Amino acid sequence: MKGTPDSRDPEARLDEAVGLAQAIALEVVAAEYVPLSKYRPSTLLGQGTVERLKGVIEEDEIVLAIIDATLSPIQQRNLEKAWDCKVIDRTGLILDIFGARARTREGSLQVELAALSYQKSRLVRSWTHLERQRGGFGFLGGPGETQIETDRRLIGERIARLKKELEEVKRTRDLHRKARKRVPYPIVALVGYTNAGKSTLFNRLTKSDVFAQDLLFATLDPTMRGLQLPSGRKVILSDTVGFVSDLPHELVAAFRATLEEVREADLIIHVRDVAHPESESQKSDVEKVLKELELGDAYEQRMIEALNKIDLLEDSEREGALAASERPGMKAAVSALTGDGCGLLLERIDSMISMAMNQISVTIPLSDGASMAWVYEHGEVLERQDGDDKAILKLRLDEANLSRLKSRLGVTFDD
Repeated sequence: MKGTPDSRDPEARLDEAVGLAQAIALEVVAAEYVPLSKYRPSTLLGQGTVERLKGVIEEDEIVLAIIDATLSPIQQRNLEKAWDCKVIDRTGLILDIFGARARTREGSLQVELAALSYQKSRLVRSWTHLERQRGGFGFLGGPGETQIETDRRLIGERIARLKKELEEVKRTRDLHRKARKRVPYPIVALVGYTNAGKSTLFNRLTKSDVFAQDLLFATLDPTMRGLQLPSGRKVILSDTVGFVSDLPHELVAAFRATLEEVREADLIIHVRDVAHPESESQKSDVEKVLKELELGDAYEQRMIEALNKIDLLEDSEREGALAASERPGMKAAVSALTGDGCGLLLERIDSMISMAMNQISVTIPLSDGASMAWVYEHGEVLERQDGDDKAILKLRLDEANLSRLKSRLGVTFDD
């Protein structure tokens, strides 16, 4: 749209839209961006453009047209009539991709909830063909209920059932989360723009074989694996769904339970594709979604940027990125594909997790072998001074284990 503030390059945005379509195996036979001087309420696009594109659609026998923008129900219906083919907008396309990718029951429920919420919001006026009054006996809706009212009611009932089922799933997930907290491993969550290389990095760090492909939204359901850091400390690494610009609000709301993993994480790794021309805009889009998750203002203090895909940079740029990330900070240049820089990233994770832990000094009787062993197993011992019958230890512990240590008899805390 001319005259509107949009930092996105139209070509890059078009490439992304083509990638989204290909993500569900659609064959793209024509793609172009259309400059708009103003929105046309009836069709979004100007009349001349609609007629020109009609010729393209007829000539190439196109059966589906995708508008990489938000269409009102009326605009969608008018374009379908003008072009005699199915038309969907960006939200509809992303919902279709998520529907095709969902593998778990939780993922399927969340996608269906998002799709129905989207569909319900479009049951307005556009479906005038459904506005007729139902004949017959009206067992369900009573006499006089129109077809559109029936559809709206049925969708509302299904949404209510889905929310109830998702509450059950959320309760199960909460139980799993609480069980994990009993196991003293910090959680590290990977987030990032779709196709930034999160799953490839996940596989590289954990030596796993999670599905990773040069494909938008290759990962939908979260995956977790144990990861050993250079200090020997163990953490749990979580791979999450990718973000995208203009992510439908219905999806963010529906996937809130899945994204709880990010909210609960001790450390967030923001994986970025630094070789992408829109890398900075993608970073802004991810930060926008993170803010929607209400992580609080302090989340940036527990986040590391993994500047991925340096293998696609020119030699000088790659060397510069690796040299820059050697300096202290919250960034690490990596190539999940070749493994370059992954060692430094692990050291950064180790260091950040370490800083998040409490540093304390305790005295433990040498005769209390069980407490001594517990401290070595669950904490990080920095220093130890042995006396005749007791030892003074400086160590780091996370909050959960600090509470457990306080409950152990015989252990005293020094000021």
